[in-house]
Amino acid sequence: MAIYHMSMKTISRSAGRSSTAAAAYRSASEIVDRRTGEVHDYRRKAGVESSALVLPEGCAELSRSDLWNGVEQHHKRGDAVVARELEVALPAELSAQERERLAVDFAREVANHYRVAADVCIHLPGKEGDDRNHHAHIMLSACTISAAGFGKKAADLDPIHCQRQKIGNPAELWRARWAELTNERLRENGIDATIDHRSLEAQGIDRIPTSHVGPSVTAMERRGKKALVTERIEEEVAAKLAAAKEAGEAERLASRLDGIVLDLSGNLEAAKADRDRLYVAAAREYAAGAVAEFKADLAEQARIERAKEQARAFVIELATPKPERKKERDGPSLG
Repeated sequence: MAIYHMSMKTISRSAGRSSTAAAAYRSASEIVDRRTGEVHDYRRKAGVESSALVLPEGCAELSRSDLWNGVEQHHKRGDAVVARELEVALPAELSAQERERLAVDFAREVANHYRVAADVCIHLPGKEGDDRNHHAHIMLSACTISAAGFGKKAADLDPIHCQRQKIGNPAELWRARWAELTNERLRENGIDATIDHRSLEAQGIDRIPTSHVGPSVTAMERRGKKALVTERIEEEVAAKLAAAKEAGEAERLASRLDGIVLDLSGNLEAAKADRDRLYVAAAREYAAGAVAEFKADLAEQARIERAKEQARAFVIELATPKPERKKERDGPSLG
């Protein structure tokens, strides 16, 4: 069964990373970083099915080394975000050639939309992981690129910029398009399978969503070892089940209230009184919880305001010039 997965990550110098190292690893190649002199050699890495560079229309061809070295040299800041990465799951039902065509065509749309370079590397499933886990890493340059060379920052790829400008987050914008293009290719190949980018709730599926644990954790589970990530996920699932149980109890309470009203075999007035008592008790319990939450929020807001006032006072103190002492004269004052 085809599955949907798309995530977006950043490659930033502030995290000790570089685009040259990331590109070399994902493509199982060797890249010498001309800015730092580091040699990133991953030619012995297994599991890379194919790799391809996609540049916006009108750009001259570049080698992988020239592309990412150019990006690194173009960005001057020590904490610069040098690249962004889309990771997508590829349908195991498609052939290797069709998976590559799907990933490259999608990358070309993204590259032309933002005028950035895209480096597409398709990885095979891990030996000890899920054998359906075909996936693609699509590295995108954080700056635009044209026939004239590297340009300004591709701001619309930055989620913070998008939030400030109130425009769509890039990962969210492309989720639907990835599902649409994947389903087109599945149909073209006569495969009766589809993927859906929407949440389970939006699809009307009454099931708790699963959490992605990755190939390393999957391999540990197959060897009979439980990872901390798995324990955390199990705790989350238990919490969700508890919440579902609580919701079910609330539904049963509502059903009981309706039953009391509809039970005409007993005393109608007594039934109404019983119903009213249950409503009052439920309302009091809800109100008590709401008041407690309000008080907690109020206390937190007060703490934040105090911290803001302290910060303002500190800034004002720093900005206020201190009076300079008068220089003492060489000799004693003569009045």
